[in-house]
Amino acid sequence: MSTVAAAGKGEAQNGPRSRKGVQTRARLLDAAKDIFREDGFLEARISDIAERAGLSHGAFYHYFDSKEQIFREIAETLDDRLSEPMENIIFAPGSSTSPRERLFGALHGHLESYQDEAQIMGVIEQVARYDEHVGAVRASRARIHREDIEASIRRLQRRGLADRRLDARIAAAALGSMVERFTEMWLAQGQIDCDLDDATRTLAMLFANALQLRERRDQK
Repeated sequence: MSTVAAAGKGEAQNGPRSRKGVQTRARLLDAAKDIFREDGFLEARISDIAERAGLSHGAFYHYFDSKEQIFREIAETLDDRLSEPMENIIFAPGSSTSPRERLFGALHGHLESYQDEAQIMGVIEQVARYDEHVGAVRASRARIHREDIEASIRRLQRRGLADRRLDARIAAAALGSMVERFTEMWLAQGQIDCDLDDATRTLAMLFANALQLRERRDQK
């Protein structure tokens, strides 16, 4: 979701609905994202956000009630963006792409999106630990993500492409947590040194090996 689109979505609830108002709100979101990335959440100031956006301090409150509100909207928008590449992971009805190819593509897209936003995601990961709203939203997104993976695993099992002995719910939670934690350690915390392709290839192999993924398609 673009910043302008996100601003337009929020505009219906907060502030004027004119095109200029949407654009001004988008400028505030962009400015806030930069300030949070540079200063972190606790040190970021509304006056700095307004100044970066080329607005007065008072103008900020025409669009947002607080620093917490604008940060939460940024966090939700980024969570939406990062979840997109992982939808219909591994298997998609009607797709001619093999499960392994889909898996690699979905993981690569997810990791690449996170890499692009690594600094601000590091801040979001920190805030989620003490802000109940951000934590709840991220937990909800993670649940939906797990359910998507679980549904994909079940489809593969029905077609004989994955080990039917696996509990799909547990497997989805374990594999999803692996990707989530690894991504945070690598890109947000800098604890691991590797490149995008190597990371994607390794995670895809771990997924495939855990599921005993097979390429044969069930034609029934």
